[in-house]
Amino acid sequence: MPRPKRITDFKPIIANLAQTSHYQVMFGGIGGSLLGYLNDRGVDTRFITENAGLLCSSASIPGSSLATADINGNFMGVQEKMAHTRIFTQIQLEFYVDSDYRMMKFLEHWMEFIGNGSVQDPTDTQYGYRMNFPDEYKSNSTKIIKFDRDYLRELEYNFIGLFPINLSSTPVSYESSQILKVSASFNYERYIPGKITSKSKKTGNVNNLGSLQTDFAKDVVIGSQLNLGEDFSSFRSTLESNVEFGQ
Repeated sequence: MPRPKRITDFKPIIANLAQTSHYQVMFGGIGGSLLGYLNDRGVDTRFITENAGLLCSSASIPGSSLATADINGNFMGVQEKMAHTRIFTQIQLEFYVDSDYRMMKFLEHWMEFIGNGSVQDPTDTQYGYRMNFPDEYKSNSTKIIKFDRDYLRELEYNFIGLFPINLSSTPVSYESSQILKVSASFNYERYIPGKITSKSKKTGNVNNLGSLQTDFAKDVVIGSQLNLGEDFSSFRSTLESNVEFGQ
């Protein structure tokens, strides 16, 4: 049965909402053949790993869905749905373009490398495209990290088998100057929510393991900062008796 709530019951929730403007994209796990191809075209490895993600002006946290099949006959008059495939949607990333145009070169030549299995001269009128092997152009360590101003929490998504499949046309104009942006769509085989490093595996928080206990502890800290008084002190005592506080 619903019961009236005091404003102090809502403060820990309302004061602890995530915001959209704090995130970071990090490219990694790109093969040596692709890195060499990009380096030859003025896109050095340091730019890819350190700067490209910082130039991402707009990103999206990935989503997924489950494809289902209708099952009839297990029970009289009942139709069931059962999942058979997990489907991962593409992500769209938009980037600021630096004055050296390395961001555009990075995306353009990454896609060029995918279809550059041909040894022909690209200026040849008989030039044709032959795709490289997937292991040579896919990234297995690109990630999106969502965090907030206090840096107390973060949500990490690691992409396996990521590569660009669409580079949008970039309009330019003689009208008033604006920051040039370039947008690309990326496909990937799957994503893993949470950290996947060897350190995370060793400490036991890989793939978001242990995050519930950590979040409870941080809620206590935030509630204490809001000076919610005895009500929150009671809540804190309850938490400390049920979780190993502060771990």
